[in-house]
Amino acid sequence: MSNETVHSVNPYSGEVIQSFRPLSVEEVAVSAARAHKAFLAWRKVPVAERCGLLERASEVLLSRKSELAQTITAEMGKPITQSLAEIEKCAWVCRYYAGEAPSQLARTLIETDADRSYVRYDPLGTVLAVMPWNYPFWQVFRFAAPTLTAGNTALLKHASNVWLCGEAIESVFREAGYPEGVFRHLKIGSDQVEALLDHPAVKAVSLTGSGGAGSAVARAAGSRIKKSLLELGGNNALVVFDDADLDAALETCIQARFQNTGQSCIAGKRLLVHRKIADGFVAALVDRVKALKSGDPEDPDTYIGVLAREDLARDLEAQYQESVNKGAHTACGGKRDGAFFEPTILTGVQPGMPAFDQETFGPLLAVTEFDDEDEALDLLGNSQYGLGVSLFTRDTARAERLVPEIEEGAVFINELVKSDPRLPFGGVKASGYGRELSALGIREFVNAKTVYIVASTGSDHPGKD
Repeated sequence: MSNETVHSVNPYSGEVIQSFRPLSVEEVAVSAARAHKAFLAWRKVPVAERCGLLERASEVLLSRKSELAQTITAEMGKPITQSLAEIEKCAWVCRYYAGEAPSQLARTLIETDADRSYVRYDPLGTVLAVMPWNYPFWQVFRFAAPTLTAGNTALLKHASNVWLCGEAIESVFREAGYPEGVFRHLKIGSDQVEALLDHPAVKAVSLTGSGGAGSAVARAAGSRIKKSLLELGGNNALVVFDDADLDAALETCIQARFQNTGQSCIAGKRLLVHRKIADGFVAALVDRVKALKSGDPEDPDTYIGVLAREDLARDLEAQYQESVNKGAHTACGGKRDGAFFEPTILTGVQPGMPAFDQETFGPLLAVTEFDDEDEALDLLGNSQYGLGVSLFTRDTARAERLVPEIEEGAVFINELVKSDPRLPFGGVKASGYGRELSALGIREFVNAKTVYIVASTGSDHPGKD
């Protein structure tokens, strides 16, 4: 990217919204130094005061909800009602940590031979966040709310097609009263990430993105002995057993696959359905998907918008076409027009087809039938990814019995996989490592420091070696 002008483009209209000049290497270094200087003061601010600022950030988000949602829709094409919901969810994560952080960061007392021993949770320093475009506010806030409240400062490297969102997020923290330098959006490309990791102020990195980007950042962080958290892709399965509540499963599967125009790592991309019910379930699914309103993302009735860039739609089209060439059948959809790709259902999908093996980042659902529980588990596990799975059955005891056999970061029973501030979020295998959200999330970027106190140092003290 170097110093080339970066344009923010509306993917629906093709209009250039705003142009940006990327920061120079020298400007980035100055920003990192300022973040470290801010950290030295920020870590001393009482947790209760940090929580007050986070509560204020939630209020700012809600007071500016319409404006911020419009920015999301303009930059990456998300239907406006879903953009509004994204802002509301960001306010929720702020409120959650504003209430829970004091107890989550409180020292943990541990009984040992010492007179007193405990673990305290101290911030690491400045954390770099490398974030994607598909949920341009939520991905950042689910990182920033716990990370800042733990006492760290943050530098955001946002995807280059959503820099307006990055600027808006920084303005939210500024309006909420956060000190200068605690959170900064850096207008830089991926080519400057490694140099940032070289900076002594940057102690860790959190990345949400592709497997390739995650591997590169993990290598760079590992070679510098700096912590990394990776939230990467997913190829989640929706497993519908023959005893499921089919009407409820149908509605949930549609939402799981097609919200955000299918551009989500946790979307249910593979539908595994029991052969006994497959014909009727898929027929009903096709009818419902054909009825989804596509069009202008600014129309409140639109459910399927455009993909964030035309090249993403072309990539999805190629995966679709190769799967058809290998024997999959088109139940509906399959056509592309610029950045728009019709909501599509493929049946007869088998391992070896891109629609089964690869992450499809758009409104395409791949249907595979199974005969029994063992075959369902084999198909489910036949993936390099391990982010999450949804099981649909009335027999919840059976579903819970299957949970230990499933290599995923999350198992949702009769519900779509989703992120919730109260629950840890993250994957295994090629879906990454580390956990965001919940108490685990706020403790990802802290020093869990052991403190061991002996009041008397007499030689007969049982804790003395």
